[in-house]
Amino acid sequence: MTDEGSGLARHEREAVTGAGETAVRSLRFWITPIVVVSVLMSVLAAVYMGGILDPKKSLHDFPVALVVSDEGDVLATGEQANFGNDIRDALVSGIDPDTVDLRQLGIAEAQDQLDSGEVFGAIVIPSDFTKRLSILGTASVVAGEVEKPVITVYTNPRAGTLGSSLFSAIGDQALGEANKQVGTRLTEAVDARLGPSPDAVISGAAALTLADPIDIIVTAHNPLPGGTGLGLSAFYYALLLLLAGFTGAMVVSALVDSALGFTPTEFGPFFRHGRAAQITRLQTMLVKWALMAVLGLVVSGLYLWISTSLGMPSQHSLLLWMYGSLAITAVGVTAVSIVSVFGALGLLINLILFVVLGLPSAGATVPISAAPRIFGWLSEFEPMHQVYLAVRSILYFDARWDAGLGHGITATLVGMAIGLAFGLLVVRYYDRKGYERRNEGSAASRGT
Repeated sequence: MTDEGSGLARHEREAVTGAGETAVRSLRFWITPIVVVSVLMSVLAAVYMGGILDPKKSLHDFPVALVVSDEGDVLATGEQANFGNDIRDALVSGIDPDTVDLRQLGIAEAQDQLDSGEVFGAIVIPSDFTKRLSILGTASVVAGEVEKPVITVYTNPRAGTLGSSLFSAIGDQALGEANKQVGTRLTEAVDARLGPSPDAVISGAAALTLADPIDIIVTAHNPLPGGTGLGLSAFYYALLLLLAGFTGAMVVSALVDSALGFTPTEFGPFFRHGRAAQITRLQTMLVKWALMAVLGLVVSGLYLWISTSLGMPSQHSLLLWMYGSLAITAVGVTAVSIVSVFGALGLLINLILFVVLGLPSAGATVPISAAPRIFGWLSEFEPMHQVYLAVRSILYFDARWDAGLGHGITATLVGMAIGLAFGLLVVRYYDRKGYERRNEGSAASRGT
């Protein structure tokens, strides 16, 4: 090497060292990462904790089915009555319509909405409800065997464990009050039949029965089988798909850029930074997209194999593998496009889009109708919610199209189309403008 070349190299090393020392001494060097991480973690804490701390307080439009099949009956006093309709009216007037979406349905429609996860539970009043109450009132005066009339409360664990718990609490409170009102009315009817005679007195046991005349039975509609994590397996499987797309895109981007010489590679104490390949931004992005498509097929198969080997039931394994491949590819393509457009800032954008805002708006652990309304707005476009709906339909609702599968597939395809279009348009624009991927501080960029 000539003295001139050696001097130039030494000069560049000294310049780089000087620039590094100046950067470290700068207040901005220390403040920027602290502020960025602190703000990001604060948003994370506010979003996560704000979404789960008080689901009852955040209830809005919580879907519940009410089925009243009561045909009514004539009481011993000769009065025509329909206690089922009375309970319905009490529930309608006593429940805040902004809090609970009380849907008055027929038994077949209620069953269908339970099977598709549209409602978190159903309250069913049978056709002989008033008749059994009338018999109960008569039995308090005339000896005989009698059974309490029954109201069945069906929870829907496949729609979400917390949602079922919230529905049970709502049902207990509403039906408990209805039970008291019916008991009061039934007691008055029996007293009227007995008349004012001092010998005509209801026994203590009969009085207690009349005061609490309804037997409320809570049972799960189509209970979940074993191996579903009490209804959480769909959420965790959807999370795995999202992470495979998001994290996989970050890893693929880093490895491809390193192999092409755009970023350095470090192995422990060893450092390598090869010469940048002569390849356009668009070509680089297409390579990354192709890798994500292959990874989608492979990783989705691995997820399915591992999960079923661990005991997760899957009646639609082929469909789960196919949708998993689509979801991983769609998320990966979008994440790669964001990194290709925004560079290092894309890592932060992807983290916020797919994780920070995605998890609390998924509607999996806490139903959307039991979370602050902002999460309902986020769930309209956040990928995690769309993926969860499709996976839940495949695993819990027999892959019904109207149970979330159709919505999930459509939203995933739309999301991938947006990611493809966004990446193609912007990255092609970068190439046309001549924005090459190179070190702006290098000798080549200075024309030397």
